[in-house]
Amino acid sequence: MTFESFAIGHSSILWLAFGIALIMGAVANKTNFCTMGAVSDLVNMGDASRIRAWVLAMAVAMLGVTVFEAMNAFSVDVTRPPYRGGNFAWLEYVIGGIMFGVGMTLGSGCGNKTLLRIGGGNLKSIVVFAIIAVCAYFMINPFPGTDKTLYSVVFYSWTSLASISLTGKQDVGALVSLVSGANLATARLVMGLLIAAILFFFVFRSSDFRSSKDNILGGTVVGLAVLAAWYVSGGFATISADGDTYSWVNYASDDVWSLIESGKRPPGVAVQSFTFINPIGETLGYALSGFNKSVITFGLMSLFGVIAGSFIWSLISKSLRFEWFVDFKDFVTHAIGAVLMGIGGVLSLGCTFGQGITGVSTLSIGSVLVFASIVFGSALTMKIQYYKMCYEDEATFVKALITALVDMRFLPSGMRKLDAI
Repeated sequence: MTFESFAIGHSSILWLAFGIALIMGAVANKTNFCTMGAVSDLVNMGDASRIRAWVLAMAVAMLGVTVFEAMNAFSVDVTRPPYRGGNFAWLEYVIGGIMFGVGMTLGSGCGNKTLLRIGGGNLKSIVVFAIIAVCAYFMINPFPGTDKTLYSVVFYSWTSLASISLTGKQDVGALVSLVSGANLATARLVMGLLIAAILFFFVFRSSDFRSSKDNILGGTVVGLAVLAAWYVSGGFATISADGDTYSWVNYASDDVWSLIESGKRPPGVAVQSFTFINPIGETLGYALSGFNKSVITFGLMSLFGVIAGSFIWSLISKSLRFEWFVDFKDFVTHAIGAVLMGIGGVLSLGCTFGQGITGVSTLSIGSVLVFASIVFGSALTMKIQYYKMCYEDEATFVKALITALVDMRFLPSGMRKLDAI
C-alpha cells in the first residue's frame, strides 16, 4: 500500500503491529499457548502437545517467510535484530539462551507469557515486567553519566572473542549455497520448504495433537501473526514523494512527526517481527522520554497489543484474576528470573518468540542455537526444582544439579547423587 507521507505510513504500520499482536494475544490466552508450559509438560509429564504447538508456529512462519521471500515480497536479510547477520556470536547465543531459559522458569513464563499474564490480571507479572525492562534497557543503553552499558561492562570483553565472522549470512540456505555453490535464492527456497515440511510432519504425526483444536489454533495463529508482522514491516508500506516511491524501511525524507528533528526518523524503523525482551526494555526509554510518541516503536506497539488482546479474552472468558506474591521468597524467585530474562534475552538477541519462532522462521542457525539453549536452561531448572522439592533437605543444589544433568544424559549415570523419581 502506498502512503502520501512517511508519518501516515509509519503510524499505519504501528497500528497494524498493535492489531496483529492483539489478535495473537487473545488467541494465545484462549489456547494457553505458553513456551515455558510446553517445556514443563514435556519434562514433568512427557507430554509434547504444547511443544508441538510451538513447533507448529515455527513451521507456519518459516513456510510463509520462505514463500514470500521467494516471491520478492520482502527480504529478511537485514532485520531488527540481525537474525541472519554475519557475526555468529555463538557463545552469547548459548549463555543468553540458558540464562533466559532459567529465568523464564523462575519467573513463571517468558516475555510473551508475562504480557499475557498482565492482561489476565496477574500483578506479579507487572513486577517481573518492570525488572526485565530495567535490565534489558541498560544492556544496550549507557548507565546515567557514563558511556558504559551492562553488556559492555559484563560481557563484551570476553564473549565477543568467541564470535565468528562469516563470509556471508548465517541462515541455512546461505550456508548450503556457500558449500554447494547453488544459487542463494534457490537454496533458501529448497531448504525452507524442506525444513518446514519436516516440522509439519513432526507436529501432525501425533494423533493426540491432531485432536487438540486449541493447540492447532494457537500454533497456527501465532505462526501467521509472526508472518504478518514480517510482511507489514518488510513489504506492506511504500511512501510516495517527489515523484518517487520508497519502501517504509528505506524512506529517508524529513517528512516525519513534528516532534522529531528534521531528517531524523522514528526509532526502530526496520524489517522485523515479534520479539519481546528488547521492546520491554524500550518501555523504560519511553517512560524516561516523558511518554513522547516519537519514541514509540513497532516493538512497543506489539507489547501493548498482546496485553490488550489477553485482557479482552480474560473479560470475554471471565477468567480475569488478580494475583500477588505468596511470600517474600516467591518475590525473590520471580525477581531473579526477571533479571536473567532481561539480560539473557538481550544477550541472545531474543526470547522464546524473538528467536524461537521469529528468528527460526529466517532459517538462522543462531536462532536454532538460542532455541535449544533456552529449552535446556528451562528443563534443567525444572528438574533441579523437582529434586529439591522431593528430597527437601537431602537435595543440595549441587546434588540436584548433577542428578538433573545425569537425567538429561549430559553426565554418566555413575555420577548420580539422588535416586531417580
